[in-house]
Amino acid sequence: MVARAYTVAFEGVEARQVEVQCAVTPGMPAFSVVGLPDKAVSEARDRVRTALSSMAIALPSKRITINLSPADMPKEGSHFDLPIALSLLAALEIIPKDAVEGTTSLGELSLDGSLVPVIGALPAAMAAAEVEHTLLCPKASGAEAAWVDMVQVIGASSLADVVRHYTGQSPLPPATPGEVVQAAGGRDLRDVKGQERAKRALEIAAAGRHHLMMVGTPGSGKSMLAARLPGILPPLTAAEALETSMIHSLAGLLDEGGINRTRPFREPHHTASMAAIVGGGRRAGPGEISLAHNGVLFMDEFPEFPRTVLETLRQPIESGEVMVARANAHVKYPCRFMLIAAANPCKCGYLSDPARACTRAPICGEDYMGRISGPLMDRFDLRVEVPPVAFTDLDLPSSGDSSATVAGRVQQARAAQQARFAGRSDMRLNADAEGEALEEIATPDAEGRALLTRVAERFGLSARGYHRVLRVARTIADLDGSDAVRHPHVAEAVSYRLTGVKDA
Repeated sequence: MVARAYTVAFEGVEARQVEVQCAVTPGMPAFSVVGLPDKAVSEARDRVRTALSSMAIALPSKRITINLSPADMPKEGSHFDLPIALSLLAALEIIPKDAVEGTTSLGELSLDGSLVPVIGALPAAMAAAEVEHTLLCPKASGAEAAWVDMVQVIGASSLADVVRHYTGQSPLPPATPGEVVQAAGGRDLRDVKGQERAKRALEIAAAGRHHLMMVGTPGSGKSMLAARLPGILPPLTAAEALETSMIHSLAGLLDEGGINRTRPFREPHHTASMAAIVGGGRRAGPGEISLAHNGVLFMDEFPEFPRTVLETLRQPIESGEVMVARANAHVKYPCRFMLIAAANPCKCGYLSDPARACTRAPICGEDYMGRISGPLMDRFDLRVEVPPVAFTDLDLPSSGDSSATVAGRVQQARAAQQARFAGRSDMRLNADAEGEALEEIATPDAEGRALLTRVAERFGLSARGYHRVLRVARTIADLDGSDAVRHPHVAEAVSYRLTGVKDA
């Protein structure tokens, strides 16, 4: 008689169902696992055997065969321990077979039988909901998985708890969703002295999820401004939190007992490899651009990143998703992020500072910024110069609006966009608008159209640049509370396109 349990194997953010079959047959005593397991899965037999021994359950002197079906799909990870143990316990008639067959499980076993949390509980819960199974997982992963309200999640501390649950001795209560609430940070936009234009650009970028390039001398406040961006962004919606947390679950970043509603803020170092930024590695895992999904990707010292890494950003910026292709895997990850880039104007950093002379000007700046290709620079909606701040200005009182005030305006603008794109799955914010939808929502008035036409002819805007100006103008109108895009909105949007930061 074959006993069956169910678990999942991960392909990107998707979890594919795996049937764990166990047969106990007469023959030479042996315990084998087949079905294309990796090293961690093959070692599960030793962990399961020892965990059962700690519960005073002895394996029979028979041949035990575990088959992971479909057998042609690679199985990776230690989360196969619990389903293998369940199928074996069902085959030994210690727990009911029908109860096990209605459960999807995952978890790593310690040698004493306790359950260790594993990655991917949230995608596993989604897969269990599709087949109307109960999800059984380690107790530490239960708060994360319980966010999928279409499935019952049972969190167990040990294999002994699982046995008592299925035999009816001590049923386990369903897990409840957990949410991690971060303490309010002390970083406020008012901490930045001056830089009102850069603050305004930051507000526009946050309102419409536009990509922003900041260029300025060292110490002018570029990183300081970017660090205050999370304080003006609205929290993740329930749907966005689920999308983002599925990626973070696969990366093992949900280790605080639940889901975080704070938008991701990723800031990789400029020495990061292409696999770290875009995704890849042996398991074709998500990279920084996917971990920043629905959040911010801040790339400081932007021209210092390898040219190959920068060029791979072009397609994900446009499509909002990235395909990680490896010899044994082709995995697609979502990556709808807001790119904030910061750069010095030249190698020495002081090309635009009148107080310091650059001996190689202007070639120094042309060579340095030339590391960013024209097509990539064309994808930035907003470009702003961040001038140096005199040390005498640092003693002046704080100026401008606080982060809470700016966050309120950003929230109102985003609420208008959510109402505008309600019912459309492909568009959420102004940065997503294209084609007829963009023409419908962002067509400027006669004066604005005339201005944009003159600018396009005079400065040779590309079609992409033309549309990005319209998107930014629509966001500025939303911040202004205007239903129509007018001449002042277009003029401000154009000013951020024609700043001193030129296309390479």
